[in-house]
Amino acid sequence: MTTPESTAWARLRRLLRESDRHDGVVRTARTVRGLAPGRYVPPVGNHASDRVARLIEQAGADRPSALRELGLTAVQIWQAVRGTTSTTGEVTILFTDLVGFSTWALRAGDDQVLRLLADVGKATETVVARHGGTVVKSLGDGVMAVFGDTAKAIDAAYEACTAVSAITLDGYRPQLRTGLHAGLPRRVGDDYLGVDVNIAARVAAAASGGEVLVSGPALANTDTSRYTLRRRRFRAKGVPRDLEVFAVVPNYS
Repeated sequence: MTTPESTAWARLRRLLRESDRHDGVVRTARTVRGLAPGRYVPPVGNHASDRVARLIEQAGADRPSALRELGLTAVQIWQAVRGTTSTTGEVTILFTDLVGFSTWALRAGDDQVLRLLADVGKATETVVARHGGTVVKSLGDGVMAVFGDTAKAIDAAYEACTAVSAITLDGYRPQLRTGLHAGLPRRVGDDYLGVDVNIAARVAAAASGGEVLVSGPALANTDTSRYTLRRRRFRAKGVPRDLEVFAVVPNYS
């Protein structure tokens, strides 16, 4: 039986639902989010804010929602307030950079350099996002990114190398090198710091053009039968002497 009270509640629910999806309300909510302190960092770890953000992102992700935008704004403020050092769950850290870029850049000139960096950055960031990773920061001719899943990080690294090698600029073909390591870095605001970050950077620096180097700790999180592995001799300052590093190629067949 329909009562005046139930009719009123139904109207209220409909009004709230329509308001939540209204273009103007959604735009206002996004403006509020843009004015909020800090910058929203997509979830990759298992901190409380990451778990909450994951739930909010999954709720109504297929349609615009003012409530979703406001929820992510609350998480963004939370992240900014706790922007002091915090621990994360284990993540896989990816570093990329271009081989021989500095030498080419000296000859190419600023316009060509900026054009190439824009193309390389777009290609890399697109691949990282498609595999569920987050670009933490740009490093000029490369990026640092983090992933919650090592297998996805390896696939992203390999595909990024392929995507960048397809770029040409006046006959120049850039070559990307990549390195991955898994560990427990410290999260400081939007950034990640610590020994594991340094190790990942050292692993990447040892790679050749088009090569994906992965540390033993990162490979321990994956089904290695999915890859062709070749152990590499590896020594670097500040890295454990017993760290194993492998050149990795996915077996897509």
